[in-house]
Amino acid sequence: MDKRIIGIIGRRLRIKTIALVMLALIGCTPMVLGTASAYNEADLQKVKKTKQCPGCDLSAAYLSGSDLSGARLSRANLSGLDLSHADLSGADLSGAKLLLADLTGTNLTGANLTGANLFTAELYGANLFRANVAHADFSGADLTGATWVDGSRWTGDFLGGNK
Repeated sequence: MDKRIIGIIGRRLRIKTIALVMLALIGCTPMVLGTASAYNEADLQKVKKTKQCPGCDLSAAYLSGSDLSGARLSRANLSGLDLSHADLSGADLSGAKLLLADLTGTNLTGANLTGANLFTAELYGANLFRANVAHADFSGADLTGATWVDGSRWTGDFLGGNK
């Protein structure tokens, strides 16, 4: 491996380690205060039934392979959520928190990700064609093999700042 690739891998590992520590610390805070830190079961059922749940808490839930096309999840906490191979085409995820979310192979065609936080999210092979990603944070995200908003394959890395 050349030095550039080793450097990128090292930076990604450091970012993911920091993110995991931050999430662990954040996750421990509610337990110390006496509340649960996992997703809200009522919110999960609402999403499955209506595809509508703006501002809800689905952190660490499992929705892999789900059809959530056109879902309204603006400002929702989706951190650590497994949405791998889900259909989120046309979904409103504006302002959503998707830290460490698994979006591997997810269809995000035409989705609204304006202002979403995708810090260290896994977007390997995801389809972001025609998605609105204005002001979204993809820091440390894995976009390997993803289809970008203009239809091109992702060939770069946000850490390097190029596509």
